[in-house]
Order: sequence, then structure tokens, then C-alpha cells
Amino acid sequence: MEEREASIRLGASVDGLSHLAPEVSARTLLSTAQKKVLLGLLGALIVLLLLATNTTLIVLMAMVIFSYLASVAFRVYLFILSARRSSVEIVDDRIAAGVPADELPIYTVLIPAYREPHVIDELIDKIARFDYPTEKLDVKILVEADDTETLEVLAAREPAEQFEVVIVPVAEPRTKPKALNFGLTLARGQLVAVYDVEDDPDPLQLRRAAVAMSSLGPDVGCLQAKLTYHNQMQNIITKWFTIDYLMWFSFFLPGLGALKTLVPLGGTSNHFRTEVLRAMGAWDPYNVTEDADLGVRMYREGYVVKVLESLTYEEANSDFVNWVRQRSRWYKGYVQSLFVHLRSPIELYREIGPIKMGHMIMFVGGTPFLALANPIFWFLTFLWVLVGPGPLQSIFPAPVYYAGLICFALGNFSIYYISVASCRIAGRRELFLSSLLIPAYWVMMSIAAVKAFWQLIFTPTFWEKTVHGLHLQGNLQVSPAAAVAEGQSGPREAVGFRQDESGPSGSSSE
Repeated sequence: MEEREASIRLGASVDGLSHLAPEVSARTLLSTAQKKVLLGLLGALIVLLLLATNTTLIVLMAMVIFSYLASVAFRVYLFILSARRSSVEIVDDRIAAGVPADELPIYTVLIPAYREPHVIDELIDKIARFDYPTEKLDVKILVEADDTETLEVLAAREPAEQFEVVIVPVAEPRTKPKALNFGLTLARGQLVAVYDVEDDPDPLQLRRAAVAMSSLGPDVGCLQAKLTYHNQMQNIITKWFTIDYLMWFSFFLPGLGALKTLVPLGGTSNHFRTEVLRAMGAWDPYNVTEDADLGVRMYREGYVVKVLESLTYEEANSDFVNWVRQRSRWYKGYVQSLFVHLRSPIELYREIGPIKMGHMIMFVGGTPFLALANPIFWFLTFLWVLVGPGPLQSIFPAPVYYAGLICFALGNFSIYYISVASCRIAGRRELFLSSLLIPAYWVMMSIAAVKAFWQLIFTPTFWEKTVHGLHLQGNLQVSPAAAVAEGQSGPREAVGFRQDESGPSGSSSE
């Protein structure tokens, strides 16, 4: 690729959305109007605290309690709804495998890879297991030019027609969505799929998505496949993480689909109509949860996201510090997305209506809020146990204080029940004991939420790299999905790449 062409593609990747639709770009976190409103509210709060401390604290606590209960109740409703009414797109194996090659669309697969020399070989072999015609596959591995270790591993493999290494030119921000945008400018497919470097997708997933897309209307812009983990039994953190994903992809997202409301996408196993993606300005390179943001933007543009019944196995984070880095980025991105889409609340109200607007606030905003608010109710409850209600009643009257206790008891019990019930409904008996201990996982979530809000103030677009391959440390060999689904597929020949040299890179993967 010529330097001038690469520069043009890079410009589109970095500035495309901010030029096309600046009102929904996180390039600037807060609009001028939002800054004025927040500063005004902060000033008013300080004045009220000085003039009427007790009353102001009571009102603040009442607002927190209401928001907390609304967010929890919405999740319980989604769980019940998804358990009663399936909204998942199911494509039978026989139907998916039976479509003739000439009837299948060209499929572009985008895989950002940053500092992944230890797992890139494994990824190549997993992608080679796809049951999809080679001549219809357009697989692009997006790598930074200064990532010499990963590039050396890729260069050692023999070329293969369906694979291509794309080196993205250097530029800020150094984020995964910037790399995806660059890859999209080179995409040849009518459909585009996104995978992370540690993924092990269902070999029929592309066929299932292609069949589903052909039968659904043009208003369906994306299919989100379900995610789970191949190293779920590695330690207690991976077990909790698996339960977390089980609730998210098997109950919460299908519940949102059943409500026909906005669906925040997961960061991988998304299947898009290419024309829809390009028309919307693709991913926001300044949003650190570009996936969730894109799901909201698609809904605002009139497109539907549906959940596809097809599993992709990922690597669950097994290290506490690495987990906090990843989860804090997710929470930070959800708050980013909330601020971005509430820049013009009247316009948002007109586009999606009050009910769907409430769904966005309770789910996108409620996800980090619940993790941040939990310690408040834990503290108040433990303080009541230690010193009794007397000192607290001087600040909070009984109705407000006991409502806070109800939040702690009812709210936490509801999520606790959903966690245990998810394992039972899904038939995951091996996770049942871990689900009983999941309140400890909530403490981890709260730590990540505090870090997320701190970073939101000082480093809003900083992308913390998640280390992959931890399941291989200490000679621990964890079987991927192919080993779980015994007999599904055997070993494949090594697959290599052709390389598209675009100059030095500045992209980043998870």
C-alpha cells in the first residue's frame, strides 16, 4: 500500500466518526453544555451542603437508592423475560452447513492483534477451522508495525490466500477501534466479523450468521454471538467471570433483544452488514468500549441487534490485577458512552422515546453505577451492625436509611439469586459452588469501578492492554472449544499469511 493511500485510510480511521457525526464521538468527552451543567450542579451541591447539610444528604441518598433499585429491577426483569421468551436467532447445523459455497457472501474477518506472539499461532489454527469457503474468506490480522514480536511470528508462516497481515500506520489514539476502522477500509466482504486474538469460535459461526442475515430484514445491522470461556475451571476468578458472562450473554442481552431495545455489543464475535457499518462511521476510536457504544448508535440509527445462538470461547482473565485493568476499561467506556449519548437529551428522547432512553440509562449507566454504589450500602449496613442506628439517624431519617438497607438486602439478594439461577438454568453444575461465593467478585467489580471513574477524569481515552495467554503459564494447558466439543474437528495444517505493508502502526487490541 502506498504511503499516501495509507495516510488517507488512517485519516478516515481516526477522524471518520468525529467528522461524520461529531455529536456521538467521544473525541471530546463532555460538550460545552455538559460542562456548564455539571459545574452548575457541583456549585449548587456545595452551596446546599453548606446551607442544609442534612437535607441535602437525605436527597442525595434518596436519589442513589432510587437509581440503584431501578437498575437492579431492570436486570431482574431482563432475566425473567429471557428465561420465558427466547429472542435468540438459531440456525440449525444442517441448514448452516448445507448452503452451497456460491450462495454464501464474501466474509471479512477483522482480528486486532497487539503484542500477542504467544497466542497468535493458536489463533491462526482456530480461524482455519472455519467451515467457510476459502475463496469467500477475507481474514485481516491488524498488527502494529512496532510490534516486532508478533510480526516475526506471522512472517515465519507460509502465505495463505484468505489471510492477510495489515499494518496500521502510527497515530493516536492507540486503541482497538482505530485498528478496526483501518481494517474496515480494506474489507472486501458484504459481511464483517470481529474477533479477539484469543477467541475460538464455533466453526459454523460464519455460516450461521450469513444464513441468519439473509433471512432477516435489512433493519438487522448486527448479530452478536454468545461468549464463554475455555479456561473457566482454572481458578476462582475464571469461574466467577464465566458466571458473569453466562448472565450477560444468555440472559441480559437476549432480554434486551426480547424488549426490542438497544443492545450494547460485546467486543468480539460481532457480525455486521458492511454497508451499515460504513454508513454509520464504524467504530469510535476514542471510546474504550467501542462495542457497547456502537450498539447504542445502531439503535439510534434505526438498526436492530440480535443475539446469535453460536458460541465463541475466549480466555477468562485469571489474574486479579489483569482482571481489574480490563474491567475498569469496560466501566470507563460505559460511562463515556452514557455521557456521549446524553449530550442532546431532547434529541435522544425524540429518536428513541422515553422508555428506550430509560433502558439505556439503567443498563449502560447502571452497569458501572451498581459496582460503584454497592460499597456505599455495604458500609452503611456494617456501620449499623457495629454502632447501631443512633449516629446514622442524625444524618438520615429512618425511612431513607432503611430504604438503603433494603437496597443492600433486596438488591444484592436479587443479583445473587440471578447468579445462582443462571448456573442452574444453563445446566452448569460445576459452577454452582463458585456462584455461592460470588459476593467476593462484586468487591472486585467495585474496585474496578473506582479505578474507572478515576481514569475517566485523568485519562479518558487511555486503553489498558489486557494480557492474554495467562492460562498457558505454569505448564497449565487448557483445552479450547474443539476439545470441549469432542470429535467436532481434528487438527488442521498450518496456515500462513500474505502481508499488506502499510507503514508503522498505532493500533491496539484488547
